[in-house]
Amino acid sequence: MAMELEYDRSLYGIEHKAGPFEISNETIDRANSSTGEAGAAFLSDEGAIAAGYKGRIAPPTLCCILVRQVALPDVKVKFGKTSMHAGQRVEPKAPVYADDQLTASSHLKDVYAKTGRSGTMVFVVWETTFSNQNGEVVAEVQESFARRE
Repeated sequence: MAMELEYDRSLYGIEHKAGPFEISNETIDRANSSTGEAGAAFLSDEGAIAAGYKGRIAPPTLCCILVRQVALPDVKVKFGKTSMHAGQRVEPKAPVYADDQLTASSHLKDVYAKTGRSGTMVFVVWETTFSNQNGEVVAEVQESFARRE
């Protein structure tokens, strides 16, 4: 029998916008440093052009860093006392270049309960789409947050 979850269902279908995020060479340097990225396309225009890009690109994980700056509303899950980050996944769609302006649009994707060895946990899943100044989708980030008793 499925558990009936109490939370703010009115959040479904609402997009939460953020940005623009200016992608500078310094932004890319910080992302490279925090992720240990050392590929030639991420370090210089020359390396990126040699790899077939029009200029220096940001590592795909940059949007995982930017998503932390998107303000998301409280889903008001009536369950548990402890809340934690339960993982994220990024799906790169197009290169992010130095000088790009990215915008983010997030929506509530799912709220569900799962019972395992440590008991029942409730997961809240948000999906954020990042687009550049030309409207091209550059990445989709899915984040999960868990609540446990």
